[in-house]
Amino acid sequence: MIMTMLGVFLIHVLLGLPLFLSLLTTALVGFMFVDPAMIPRMMPQQFFGGINAFSLMAIPLFILAGNLMNVSGLTERLMGLARLLVGHMRGGMGHVNVVSSIFFAGVNGSAVADTSALGSLLVPAMEKEGYSRAFAAGLTAGSSLIGPIIPPSIFMILYASLTNTSVGDLFLAGVIPGLLLGVAFMGMNAWYAWKKRMPKSGQLPSAKALGIATVVALPALIAPVIIVAGIVLGVVTPTESGALTALYVAMCGVVLGGLKFTQCWQAIKDTARLTSAIFLIMAASATISWLLSYAQVPQQFVSLLAPYAESPIIILLLLSAITFVTGMFMEEVSALMLLTPIFAPVAMMAGIDPVHLGVIITLNITIALITPPMGACVFVAAAVSRIEIVSLFKTIWPFVLTAIAVLLLLIFFPSLTLVLPRILG
Repeated sequence: MIMTMLGVFLIHVLLGLPLFLSLLTTALVGFMFVDPAMIPRMMPQQFFGGINAFSLMAIPLFILAGNLMNVSGLTERLMGLARLLVGHMRGGMGHVNVVSSIFFAGVNGSAVADTSALGSLLVPAMEKEGYSRAFAAGLTAGSSLIGPIIPPSIFMILYASLTNTSVGDLFLAGVIPGLLLGVAFMGMNAWYAWKKRMPKSGQLPSAKALGIATVVALPALIAPVIIVAGIVLGVVTPTESGALTALYVAMCGVVLGGLKFTQCWQAIKDTARLTSAIFLIMAASATISWLLSYAQVPQQFVSLLAPYAESPIIILLLLSAITFVTGMFMEEVSALMLLTPIFAPVAMMAGIDPVHLGVIITLNITIALITPPMGACVFVAAAVSRIEIVSLFKTIWPFVLTAIAVLLLLIFFPSLTLVLPRILG
């Protein structure tokens, strides 16, 4: 059954069918194996039930906050602060790229939005500084992986809804891994700048200039604090936090004069388009997830990995390998929706903390965003950088390996993800 469903899914994807239709067709095939009589009753029920969760409303709200941030000029304020902080260093614009991604991650939580927003601005600037266009585009795509790790994270919200894990704990757990990713990519950029003998871009900024830039960027910097503090302290739910953040960003845009009605309407339309696509994929994936659960696939998977139950590290390495390969050929939301219900029982058997598992799965899914052949961030980076996609696929692998190195570090040292939830959660 599983192999037939996989084959049907791959054929439909290769034929260019919309992903949610490919998933629904795959579900239909699965029901034919289990019980065709269940199709008219269970398919609609599971399709709508998969997105009938209040916590999932946080996703469009955080996406809206990120879009409003772009059109209101707050993104440029963050980039200005990043330029002052690291722009004077050797390979300064590359460091600005990474730091800007860290800042931007604290509002949007989407790697694709990060790549689109920052790539069009920073790739030309990096090219002027002496970077090759391929490296600049690769660093933009690579650093965008920080977005879904540092809170808020769309993937973590999905994981939390599937496993009943605390969103606040997941958000806290993502802070250190996200910063580690940033440090790793900055180290990679520093090595490239040293190898190419790039000159330093300027002088160390004065305290006054740094203070002014911080004050200018402060409205944008407050947004992540509202998100994390509100959820962790129990003041608001994730959904309420998303609504509060979107309202706050909109008010900042109006007060600072950068947000017009037409721009606001465009941000709402862009949010609606992206949210519709995400929720259709989630609903179709939920149908397959229920079908796999009904067919006892998770239990079979648990028994298959039972010999390794004594070693959580081996279990995590095996789950990471499966997620990595799956993510290379499947859209990330659907991969997360399908794999999490299967992986969660295995992790419980091995005594793996569900928060730690959430970060590991999220990072694996995120890495898939820059891996061929379906890495969405690579396609976006290629488009905004005006570079051939094949060329970028050839140069993206060092960035993939850097992210995998951080992933392995987190697997072998779980405390890196769990220290903040234990202290502040």
